Amino acid sequence: MFTGTDTIYNTAIYCRLSKDDGKIAESSSIDTQREMLTQYVKSQGWKLYSEYIDDGYTGLNFNRPNFQRMISDIKDGKINCVITKDLSRLGRNYLDCGAYIEIFFPENRVRYLALNDGVDTLNAATADFTPFRNILNELYLKDVSKKVKSAKKTRFLQGKFLGTSAPYGYIKNPDNKHQLIVDERTAHIVKRIFQYAKDGLGISKIRQIMTDEKILRPGATVFHKNGNYERFFEGKEENRFIWSNNSVRGILRNPVYAGHLAGYKRPIPSMKSTKRLSVLPEDYQIVRDTHEAIIPQEEFDLVQRLITSRRKGEMYSSGYDNIFSGLIKCADCGYAMSAAPAHRTKRPDIIDCIVYQCNNYRTLGTTACTKHSLEARSLHNEVLADINRHAKLALKDDKKLIQRIESRLNANSKSEIKTLESELRSANTRLAELDRLFARLYEDRVADKISERNYEAMSKRYEQEQTQLDGRIADISRQLTEAKQTSSNAASFVGLIKDYAGIETLTAALLNTLIDRITASEVEIVGGERVQTLKIYYKFIGCIA
Repeated sequence: MFTGTDTIYNTAIYCRLSKDDGKIAESSSIDTQREMLTQYVKSQGWKLYSEYIDDGYTGLNFNRPNFQRMISDIKDGKINCVITKDLSRLGRNYLDCGAYIEIFFPENRVRYLALNDGVDTLNAATADFTPFRNILNELYLKDVSKKVKSAKKTRFLQGKFLGTSAPYGYIKNPDNKHQLIVDERTAHIVKRIFQYAKDGLGISKIRQIMTDEKILRPGATVFHKNGNYERFFEGKEENRFIWSNNSVRGILRNPVYAGHLAGYKRPIPSMKSTKRLSVLPEDYQIVRDTHEAIIPQEEFDLVQRLITSRRKGEMYSSGYDNIFSGLIKCADCGYAMSAAPAHRTKRPDIIDCIVYQCNNYRTLGTTACTKHSLEARSLHNEVLADINRHAKLALKDDKKLIQRIESRLNANSKSEIKTLESELRSANTRLAELDRLFARLYEDRVADKISERNYEAMSKRYEQEQTQLDGRIADISRQLTEAKQTSSNAASFVGLIKDYAGIETLTAALLNTLIDRITASEVEIVGGERVQTLKIYYKFIGCIA
């Protein structure tokens, strides 16, 4: 490549330092690198063309401003020698480092030296070890990255807030930056947004209200707190009040407002990737009860159901709002029932042009289920009448209604409790048996009666069964507790439904507040008439006979 000693070198010295390098000693600081490389260039009698310094940039990729400036100068023929303190200063991605050292530099007749690693592309002997050094540099970075991620996850699981700025509605505790406290200046806006969602308003409508009322948007609030408010909005004053759909959606979907921390919402697939993956809110990693809630859990859960219903529901171009989406189910196969246009002459009200049918039937036909066709008008009227009937009873004599509900719940729960208690005894018996089997297995391994391979295989199987049993026992215990809370459940329902006496129309928010699910049977012909059974399962108490 380069031969002889008469070559005149126009030399670039390149220095880099970043957080990837952990707690860097003084020997690796930018000033130390610059001094070391400058002295070397002088000692060789070479010409120092320029210094290229990237302070605070990762070695994982080469999207660094001064590195790219150096590459541009090389392409322009201004530089024919590059020097770094060691290979890791050039970069820690062994594939890209190799491409520069073995392809780009030679093609552009550039000599490269990494002083501390003894690398000099003029010396073929040193080049043979360069790829291995690059691999070690990348492995070091992977190890640092893994440790940093592990440390952050540990702090997250401890309930510590790790964000740069607090979410809208909160501020960081001045005495503990990892603790969130309610910001009274903006918390009332969060409450309004959730109330609008409960009232059935969509995200776009809420966004428009916030914008029209000139409420400072979340991004503007953050910059204002950090003292960068005017600089950020200089020349675009009106943007301070323009809310986006994502801002509203982000607030409504964030468990932080129910008092929980949510993490890993946009994970990076690998340390070499800058792309962030999207994760559904139901798949967030949650640490519960870490700070004061702005929104009660029941209200937060209701809004999540409403948003999901709107996402999955159908809004026809003719204007039908499917308020029963996610609630109406087929009584026979359990699948959701979806709204569809009825094949009939157009009628003035869109609700009279819609029927619900079993989704399983619509997808797979009669091999899976039957139609279970239900008029949207009939569904609306029957549910409305049932809610009003029980609401009037609650207002007239709440104690009598509670007793009636308790009587029905007791009749149903006795059998359920008996079944659950029997399953709980069986699970606990099996768990105790597994403990004994583990002890015996260990003794056999110590006595060398069983091979290490078989011991590991059986241990793994026992552990998996133990984990499953622990989960099932916890689930059964929760169900038993719920089944035995008859009186409080009945009182909760009666207190809830009183507020809905005399309602004349239904909304998605109302339905999701009161009802768990509705089932519809297949139509039967009884005495020459069409008969279809609807069962409404209310919150707390289930179906009232």
